[in-house]
Amino acid sequence: MTALSKRDLLARTGSLQQVASVRPVTFREGRADGLTAYTVKNGPLAFDVLADKGLDIGDFSYRGVGFNFLSKPGLIGRTAYDTHGAEAQRSIMGGLLFTAGYDNICAPCTVDGKDYPMHGRIRTTPAEHRAADAVWEGDDYVLRVSGELREAELFGENLVLRRSIETRLGERTVRIIDEVENQAFRPEPLMLLYHFNVGHPLLSETARVVLPVLETRPRDETSRPHLANWSSVEPPRENEPESVFLHELAADAAGNTFAALVNPELKLGVRLGFNRQVLPYFMQWKSMAAGDYAIGLEPANSSVYGKPHHIAANDLHMLPPQTKEVFELTITVLDGDEEINRVQEEAHRLSGR
Repeated sequence: MTALSKRDLLARTGSLQQVASVRPVTFREGRADGLTAYTVKNGPLAFDVLADKGLDIGDFSYRGVGFNFLSKPGLIGRTAYDTHGAEAQRSIMGGLLFTAGYDNICAPCTVDGKDYPMHGRIRTTPAEHRAADAVWEGDDYVLRVSGELREAELFGENLVLRRSIETRLGERTVRIIDEVENQAFRPEPLMLLYHFNVGHPLLSETARVVLPVLETRPRDETSRPHLANWSSVEPPRENEPESVFLHELAADAAGNTFAALVNPELKLGVRLGFNRQVLPYFMQWKSMAAGDYAIGLEPANSSVYGKPHHIAANDLHMLPPQTKEVFELTITVLDGDEEINRVQEEAHRLSGR
């Protein structure tokens, strides 16, 4: 969409909701019955912010092309499976982004007799103090959703996430700003992973992953045979095991880096920008299985090996009482050969390869 001034846009529309809007919705059937969300329309860019599921991003599309993966359970509200160990696989629906943490990421585990569910609890937490706005800020029309999520326990932690998600009319970027505060009176573990999930039709055998990679290691022996092909995307295969790769990414002097997936056939792609100083780990999930066909790009402040790994290494990330940490991500749609080539050149420049 060509960027127009405020005056020109007002001249060309009755209501600006012709081209841009934020609308609260409630789903009314199946596993999603009762799920509340916000649908955001920014010209050809459209996405859902799931207010009852961590203010995470569900469906995401550009010019009608879907970018996100949606797992077999489909769109789903809160269920009894949300935080019961590996049973979480019955409620992890993917979406473009779900947030994992804060007491655990990745595999479920038991520490000192206490159970920690797969990918933690914040992804299933409903937001409070919700707000949605579509407002002129100077000559920019800004679409914004925000809210607060609390992970807390009697005699336990009291972590509060303030999340803001915004996009501007005429742009193809979504900005996520997370502020996590420890409102308790003792240090608390803060494990955080952003699970960014790309699916069909953006994901196909003509797509590839683009990273400013310095070093890559397989998570396990199942992944090792596929190490050389981490950046490629194969056609779906029946009952193909998942692979996970651990990447060391290059960054600029300020710590900024990115991960991207591009599809030259569609002339589209998506770039996830983040900062390595606060999210030093990066994992890639690759599932080429028929029916579970997805690529996950996962910046994190903790390892894929989870809570027991960090306890053993005595380096579990802790947030002191009454302090905050801020995390920012940018999701940018790539449109056309020039932008696809540019992101590949950026990866080469950062990595020196």
